[in-house]
Amino acid sequence: MTSAAKLKLPSGPSRHVYDVIVLGSQLGGALAASLLAKRGHRVLLVDHDGMGPGYEHGGYVLPYAPFVAPPLKAMPAIEEALSELGLTTTVQRALRPHAPELQLVMPKNRMDLHADATRRKAEVTRELGEEGEALLGALAGTTAQHELTDAFFKAQPALPPDGFFEGWGLKKLIRAHPGLEAPPHLAAETPAAALVRSLRPFINHLDRPESPLALTRPLSQVLSTPCFFNGGHDGLRELLTRRLAELGGDVLGRDSPSGFIVEELSFEGSKFAGVKLVRSDTLYRAACLVAATDSSALRRLVTDKKHHRGLLEHLDQSTTKSILFTVNWVVPESALPRGMGELSLVDTQDAELGSMLIQLHPVRATAGGGKEGKDVDGLRVVCAGVFVPATARELGDEHLQTLASRIDAQLDAVMPFTAQHRLLRSAPYLDASGSRGTRLMPHPLYSFESEAVLGVTGLTQRTPVKNLLLAGREVLPGLGLEGELLAGVRAARLVQVMLKKKDPLKG
Repeated sequence: MTSAAKLKLPSGPSRHVYDVIVLGSQLGGALAASLLAKRGHRVLLVDHDGMGPGYEHGGYVLPYAPFVAPPLKAMPAIEEALSELGLTTTVQRALRPHAPELQLVMPKNRMDLHADATRRKAEVTRELGEEGEALLGALAGTTAQHELTDAFFKAQPALPPDGFFEGWGLKKLIRAHPGLEAPPHLAAETPAAALVRSLRPFINHLDRPESPLALTRPLSQVLSTPCFFNGGHDGLRELLTRRLAELGGDVLGRDSPSGFIVEELSFEGSKFAGVKLVRSDTLYRAACLVAATDSSALRRLVTDKKHHRGLLEHLDQSTTKSILFTVNWVVPESALPRGMGELSLVDTQDAELGSMLIQLHPVRATAGGGKEGKDVDGLRVVCAGVFVPATARELGDEHLQTLASRIDAQLDAVMPFTAQHRLLRSAPYLDASGSRGTRLMPHPLYSFESEAVLGVTGLTQRTPVKNLLLAGREVLPGLGLEGELLAGVRAARLVQVMLKKKDPLKG
């Protein structure tokens, strides 16, 4: 059976018993599933809540949100995991640097932050004069700062720690890496420095990061070379999912009419036993579950609230504070302003909207006319996102339309005369009508009741249900994309320890 066939299996796999079931579409789960399959375990990945490769509107497949990734070399522990899967070269080829790397758009200045030091200096000096020297020094220090903590993460720390011994071992490792406490270089209160710092929410999942590590590492990684992954966040997930299928793992994806939605988690006593799907009598059983979906979505699948109060209290430690609200414009490439960068950070001068991130995407057509999924020559998607309170969704479509109109006005200011050539305007929260549940949360920001170790952790991976582990973006929210993938790497290790103790066929 080919990997493509596995990904499109309409009736589910014939096997109903696995070593591990991975639930959810977040990247940590896809990576954990692939690693466990590579190591010889029987794995079932149930997509359940995946957003898919964009949403369809007006004949186009559009992105849910901007997605900026660091280069692979800035995430050495992840590079090692991908090397084990034989994907390093594939991912490196798919990660393309933006051109220019980042463009800053302020009321009186617009400048390109080129990776090349000479070009960057000429650009910043031209726009800011002598004041640009401080910014150049801070940027140089920032882009190299992640190197101070690379060795710490290559050592595969128990992060977040669970229990005395993990906590003790982590403290010992932290003492050996003083770079974890190095202060940010971009601390100046100039408009340009403040604008660069405002990139942070777009590259991590922590509502208000305060620790040096949360403030420096993700920003340093991305600023070293801001990259675009072909297909965005979901393109990377699809790559990992295909590798899982090639390694013999089973995938229940979005290709059936039911979408293989999980109806509830099944327990036997205090332990996870399996998953039940909507409109299916089959119970898929496993020795353990790795959850790579948001805690709020996982909580809804626990139907026996009384007997699993501990698990629910664990999940309730996470609160979604903000969401990334996006507006997409489909426009001819010729209508874009000359010199507009592929990745722009805009000072909106609007206290409520804050900074706006704009990313240019290729345009893909929907099914029909033989162009399904293909780039449409001469067109671009202008994908613009701002963070708004999570409560914005509860205020109704009229409020969301007002937000979209305010983003339209900001885009008009950045791209004068482009709107008159616009072929489509679309907002995922308003126009992705086929989406469900957590699909409309492409990039939330969380706060947690639990202690934030090193200022980057959220929910511990081990839960009160001993054979249920977490590998979602709420585990290491302060580390952004790297944290999401690190949670998957560690979840795979924890599962391996668990599988030595129990055979699911004997349960």
